[in-house]
Amino acid sequence: MHDPRKLREQTDEYRRRLARRGAADLLDAALAVDGQRLAALRRVEELRAGRNRATEEIAALRKGGQDAQQEIGRMRALGEELKAQEAALAGLEEEVQGLWLQIPNIPSDDMPDGEEPREERVVLKAPAFDFTPKPHWEIGTDLGILDFDRATRMSGSRFALQRGQGAKLERALINFMLDLHTSRGYEEVFPPFLVQEPALYGTGQLPKFREDMFQTQTGHFLISTAEIPITNMHREEILDAADLPIHYCAYSACFRSEAGSSGRDTRGLIRLHQFNKVEIVQFTRPEHSMDALEEIVREAEEVLRRLELHYRVVTLPTGDYGFSAHKTYDIEVWLPSAGMFREISSATNFLDFQARRANIRYRDEEGRVHFVHTLNASGLAVGRTMAAILEQYQEADGSVRIPAALQSFMGTDRIKRQ
Repeated sequence: MHDPRKLREQTDEYRRRLARRGAADLLDAALAVDGQRLAALRRVEELRAGRNRATEEIAALRKGGQDAQQEIGRMRALGEELKAQEAALAGLEEEVQGLWLQIPNIPSDDMPDGEEPREERVVLKAPAFDFTPKPHWEIGTDLGILDFDRATRMSGSRFALQRGQGAKLERALINFMLDLHTSRGYEEVFPPFLVQEPALYGTGQLPKFREDMFQTQTGHFLISTAEIPITNMHREEILDAADLPIHYCAYSACFRSEAGSSGRDTRGLIRLHQFNKVEIVQFTRPEHSMDALEEIVREAEEVLRRLELHYRVVTLPTGDYGFSAHKTYDIEVWLPSAGMFREISSATNFLDFQARRANIRYRDEEGRVHFVHTLNASGLAVGRTMAAILEQYQEADGSVRIPAALQSFMGTDRIKRQ
């Protein structure tokens, strides 16, 4: 969330920047209620001061042997009004807090407006085929390594079952990604897959995206990304400036209801209710976070470079990026069967937006306390990486070559029909 004081003092600037993502009205609504709250607060303080003065006057009258009934009556009236005003203030404070939480982060000035991303770079050439390339779900089914029919029978639509070399490829990709990130200075963690509501408020999934989450009868939520538990590792903590930046990476299963995505990517591994992902997260000082964003996107790119997969990097526009994000790069991998790039990682700088919600701070060398900046990227979405390998490395005979970087994990250079 934003600093309410800055929203009040720099309203025009925040309104201008939020208007770029169509959210200026949320700011105006919150400030209107905040104005009522401030007026109610002033009235409560006046009533408390008046009640205190009345108490003193009653004491003085009684000490002088005078009749204090009139002052007692006035104090009771002040007390009744104070009780009503305190209740109204509590309601306004709850309402405005809810409105603050609904205001998205401000976009970076160098993000494009509208709905179209800006292409930053294209890496490697698209593979050329002397046959019509198949989609990954057909390749996997023909090889016997993907079984969508059985997954659907047991769990419903948008679930996948990997078998044999498919399961091994999934595991190989997870191990390859984690080994790469840890070799480059990221500390590996293995987080819980269930979290409570405060963790989701901290990273910005709640209250806006409740319908996209799976909730259990215990009140826990299945995580939609490892970003949630990793960011909340330092919830309500004050870190030492000497420990920044902090680098984490983690594997997790991820669970998303995909509410509102009916009819989109209903086949294959692109949009599932359950999928595996390796996440990378950084906590930095504010002055370093934009450089850290460039670093974290390069870290995610390195996975694709080593797998020798054709991809591109784009800067997301103001009309199509995350609620908590300040600036986001999408990394998109090439799927030959569709003839298009598909998102495989989002690398995002949140500034202090998540840190304020989760109260994650650090103490600088002078002893002053500040909010950290948080960043994260998928490094990478495992199922989508598998889909890209099956499609970009497919052969005319139906087999799939294994990228050189994965062969030691797989123990083979090719997946064939058994």
